[in-house]
Amino acid sequence: MRVLLLLFIVMPVVEMWLLITVGGQIGAMATIGLVLLTAVAGAKLLREQGFETLWRGQSKLAEGQLPAQEIVEGIILAVSGALLLTPGFLTDAIGFAGLIPPIRAVFVGRLLSKMVVAPADAQAGGFNTRQGTQDADVIEGEAWDEKNR
Repeated sequence: MRVLLLLFIVMPVVEMWLLITVGGQIGAMATIGLVLLTAVAGAKLLREQGFETLWRGQSKLAEGQLPAQEIVEGIILAVSGALLLTPGFLTDAIGFAGLIPPIRAVFVGRLLSKMVVAPADAQAGGFNTRQGTQDADVIEGEAWDEKNR
């Protein structure tokens, strides 16, 4: 909790200092242009990598595999995108780090090592894996497409 509070206090101060320092060196308009350029470039990279991750996740689902890596990558990409759209050079640097595949792979590996994936059988039977009780809200049924009738 203290880390988040410190982050929310220190990060904006560092960003303002960096923007003022860079603005003093290259001028206000050039600094604004640079911030806008990083946002546009980041959005383009984020879109490409996001779609690539989405397609890999869908193909894993089609094969019957759990796309855990793709889910974590998607979360990292979403955070990176938010950081890239936030004005500032420090947030842009962190956001671009999330878009570099080898760096992102390190983050994904660390996050996946801390995750626990429940077996599909435990959820398919309608059991709540935390409490070991059966869920009352599970309704079994059938669905079909109108084209196949």
